[in-house]
Amino acid sequence: MLGAVAAQGVVALCMAWPGTLTAQEGPGLGVELTVEQIAAWDINVAPDGAGLPPGSGNARQGAEVFAVKCIACHSTDGEGGLNDPLVGGHGSLNGPEPLRTVGSYWPYAPTVFDYIRRAMPYALPQSLTDDETYALTAYVLQLNGIIGEDDVMDAASLPLVEMPNRDGFILAWPPTEER
Repeated sequence: MLGAVAAQGVVALCMAWPGTLTAQEGPGLGVELTVEQIAAWDINVAPDGAGLPPGSGNARQGAEVFAVKCIACHSTDGEGGLNDPLVGGHGSLNGPEPLRTVGSYWPYAPTVFDYIRRAMPYALPQSLTDDETYALTAYVLQLNGIIGEDDVMDAASLPLVEMPNRDGFILAWPPTEER
């Protein structure tokens, strides 16, 4: 109650203060983004693979990238270190201590690519090339026994990967007008 009264007082003070900006003028914060600036952040990849960029990689290539850019947080075989494990947990989701990893929890391989590209490595997100991201995705999938070491992941093959927990989620993609 006291907070609401204080907020009303601040609003009244701002409205009465000489030189206060009107709602139409705005506070003068920020700058208008260019189409190019927006495009640089518009990197969504849908569960069905829509939005995957050109490029490719396999688990052998991914192991090399992982050793340089990922091992410090995820240990040598992705079993966890400073950060969560990427492998294991198969069959644990209905148990008392579920382990949510790429192999046990994630339902769609393209979303693994999306997360790696958007958020990894932790200290330098979005610094990986698309080829490195495909290779790392392939490596993590291979560590989980989902694909083979030489299977090439790209915009055509990645959406075809059958994840072990694919049926554990209801696909809400593409969005419908009812939602």
